[in-house]
Amino acid sequence: MVRTLAAMKSRADTSPKERLIETALDLFRREGFHATGIDRLLAEAGVAKMTLYKHFKSKDALIEAVLRHHDEQWRHWFQTAVEAKTKSSKKRLVAVFDVLGEWFDSDNFVGCLFVAAAAEYADRKHPIHAIAAEHKTLVRAYLAHLARAAGSGDSEALGGQLAMLMEGAISAAHVRGDRRAARRARKTAKILAKQGGD
Repeated sequence: MVRTLAAMKSRADTSPKERLIETALDLFRREGFHATGIDRLLAEAGVAKMTLYKHFKSKDALIEAVLRHHDEQWRHWFQTAVEAKTKSSKKRLVAVFDVLGEWFDSDNFVGCLFVAAAAEYADRKHPIHAIAAEHKTLVRAYLAHLARAAGSGDSEALGGQLAMLMEGAISAAHVRGDRRAARRARKTAKILAKQGGD
């Protein structure tokens, strides 16, 4: 599962900046971006306001840093987990949904932070919305990469189809609490993988 830096290091081993990012990530995931106040964040992270503004010029700048950190962390976990499932390029297209299922079954699944960010910062020109959109683009690019490696006739199309299937599964797992959403999506992924995006 995706493990936070805070879970991998003791509190004493983390810098104030790392503590701010990890604490903010935890609070934003559980409570939302707008609902999390600066004072609460500082108290939970155990840092002074001056420390916050030494590293981040505003709350929005902190949110941007948290999203970039989480994007890198999540995609690394996801890609590593998919590729550890099987050496077969074709089977990896389906393994994507096995990995999603493990995420949905984990204690730290509370939906997609990037969907939440895009919802709270709805203006597509806002930097926070743009980072959320970039994450989705990068995930789709990875799926297209898997499709190319599997010899898909149209890897971009197949990558896009799998990305849409992923989004639907994440939404069903989060909104409806359907922890079997990834298993259901997996069946459709097998069909798409056979068709190769043609």
